[in-house]
Amino acid sequence: MTIKSLGNPFSADTDLRHGADCGCDSCASGHSHTHISKDLDPTRMSSEQMLERAVESAIVRSVFGQSDIGRRSFMGMLGGSTVAAALASVFPMNEAKAAILDNLGTPEKTDLNIGFVPITCATPIIMAQPLGFYERYGLNAQVIKTAGWAVARDKSLSGEYDASHMLTPMPLAMTLGAGSVATPYIMPAVENINGQAIVLSNEHLDKRDPTQWKGFTFGVPFEYSMHNFLLRYYVAEFGLDPDVDIQIRVVPPPEMVANLRAGNLDGYLSPDPFNQRAVWEGIGFIHLLTKEIWEGHPCCAFAAPLSFATELPNTYGALLKSIIDATQYASNPDNRKEISAAIAPTNYLNQPVPVIEQVLTGTFADGLGNVQQVPDRIDFDPFPWHSMGVWILTQMKRWGYIEGDIDYKAVAEQVYLAADAKKVMEDLGYEAPDITYKSHTIMGKTFDPAEPEAYVASFPIGKG
Repeated sequence: MTIKSLGNPFSADTDLRHGADCGCDSCASGHSHTHISKDLDPTRMSSEQMLERAVESAIVRSVFGQSDIGRRSFMGMLGGSTVAAALASVFPMNEAKAAILDNLGTPEKTDLNIGFVPITCATPIIMAQPLGFYERYGLNAQVIKTAGWAVARDKSLSGEYDASHMLTPMPLAMTLGAGSVATPYIMPAVENINGQAIVLSNEHLDKRDPTQWKGFTFGVPFEYSMHNFLLRYYVAEFGLDPDVDIQIRVVPPPEMVANLRAGNLDGYLSPDPFNQRAVWEGIGFIHLLTKEIWEGHPCCAFAAPLSFATELPNTYGALLKSIIDATQYASNPDNRKEISAAIAPTNYLNQPVPVIEQVLTGTFADGLGNVQQVPDRIDFDPFPWHSMGVWILTQMKRWGYIEGDIDYKAVAEQVYLAADAKKVMEDLGYEAPDITYKSHTIMGKTFDPAEPEAYVASFPIGKG
């Protein structure tokens, strides 16, 4: 996740737009992932520092009519410190910063229960407790380990959980009443992108070609999951009908490894750390990472009933800020080892720290005798693209999980709250897209979110 406009606004060297002439360290070195000011690294700013810098930037930009060229020229002529002192003499900069920091809204409810399934996709939700992100925004949030997704769904529907870690298809399905009673749900933030893998038992080391998988039994963590839809998409591209040629079973993530060892599964498409745990236990190997199917695909998310946001708006806002702030922290690779240790204990993932580190750092053994280095094996970006929601709905339609006519765009926009995510991201100084739809490429085939029905009809294998 990139950081927006957090370069020093009083510097003549930094283009706050990070354009071709930007002199910040990252732009000068050709890296665009994180823009680092010469005087302060935004990836290491606290949220308060980010808000202060955002205020400074906004004020300076307004003085120069949003002309960054004019700003840089003026700073170059007079010197940034001189301009800063002159501006401070006529404008109460510190008071403006303090007013914004104090105007975050008092949560109506501070004691919250947040469910999570113990997987690395839930990293921001989990780490926000031991690393103090909930407390930073005035919340006393307890994260509660949950055995599987059906339990997480039911406890959320019953009100036992105020909000929950969910799979990105779940709030869409729950809103439509697919697999449960129809209840309006919202998903204001994605938890992770990438982060999954297809694992095969070591008994199938000679069957790397998916056309050899007829008769195999695979595990997925839930029917309404990216895991299920990516596995179905993958095998269908190799000519297998996932409802005829293989068997797909729902298996809670913590039980994946035991079922692979017992021979109940030939493989699984699972969240980590259970892919890496199979390698660690010497019983399976990583066939491929799901980022090789769809680079940047969404997986897990932060979701809640619509009523949570409408009845407790300040609490909702504080919780969303906590999650997005934690997600940004997790997006910095320098923090991944610290996070691995924080989420390893029994009450969280209950996994060896080296297993979690292999997932989060992307340096890992693949079970085939290789040590791979894939820094974005899992990554963290909270923006809930509407086009991703439309793609998920096309797969639900393709495989018969929903029937009849569906307004793909309306459902995606009702559930995936991109505007809320954008506002909070920008309030915290992070870059957010100006659009909510884009095309995606899955196994070489382009998905146009403007033509969902044509996309569903384009596949020779499916039920839709």
